[in-house]
Amino acid sequence: MTTTSAAVRRRRAATAGFHLGAGTLALLWLLPIGLVLVTSLRSFDDIAANGLGSWPHSFTLDNFRQAWVDGGQRRALINSLLVTIPAVLVTLALASMAAFALSRYELPFRRSLLLLMLGGNLLPPQILLVPVSKLSELMGLHDTLTALIGVQIGFGVGFYVFVLHGFMRAIPAEIQQAAVVDGAGPWQIFWRIILPLTRPALAALSALSFPWVFNDLLWAITVLRSDTKMPITAALIGLQGQYVSMWNVIAAGSVIAAAPTVAVFLRFQRHFVAGLNLGAVK
Repeated sequence: MTTTSAAVRRRRAATAGFHLGAGTLALLWLLPIGLVLVTSLRSFDDIAANGLGSWPHSFTLDNFRQAWVDGGQRRALINSLLVTIPAVLVTLALASMAAFALSRYELPFRRSLLLLMLGGNLLPPQILLVPVSKLSELMGLHDTLTALIGVQIGFGVGFYVFVLHGFMRAIPAEIQQAAVVDGAGPWQIFWRIILPLTRPALAALSALSFPWVFNDLLWAITVLRSDTKMPITAALIGLQGQYVSMWNVIAAGSVIAAAPTVAVFLRFQRHFVAGLNLGAVK
């Protein structure tokens, strides 16, 4: 009994220690987010009189109006959605078709093609800034949202193909063989059989790729020049230059910029978790 009681006490102490440590880390992680949220609701006079880190004395929603209307966040958010949604959908469509062909058919040099797509993602994007900018100018797409969408598709499709290839390859070949016996062609096999079975992988990639594309800043400032075409991340830099010392407006703009990705995370959080291990077992 003594040995059992000691083991139970050690187990309880370990559990309590784990929860205490995890709670402390969660608090440290959420503290800056809470500070930004509170700052976005404080008035400028309150911050100027009492300091940024002081206890708030007054609250207002006018900061969000200033960031949304006067700071151009509304236009920038629309630009981000116009880039993110088509880029994610087109990339997943192209990647799923390529992964289907590479994983289900004996194509010549298919392994080389797969390694080539994967190798493109290993290159640091910084070394491609000038070539991509010059190429967009030569193609007449510089300073357009189309150019930014094309860049996001080009740099995302290789990784998506690699992930979907591993998932589709694990689907039993007997399913495809039965469809062939029933007279189904490649397109019918892809659309009616393989694609529905790949839906969990597509959902996980969608949940992961939306924040990646939406929060991108590097390619936006590379291929875009006009302020009216900048996405939300680039617009935050302009907002900071416009409201230099008005941290309440800058914080409100940050909350607006984070809202879509937070909404996607809350809606597809189980797919985020699944995406972390996607392809690890397959």
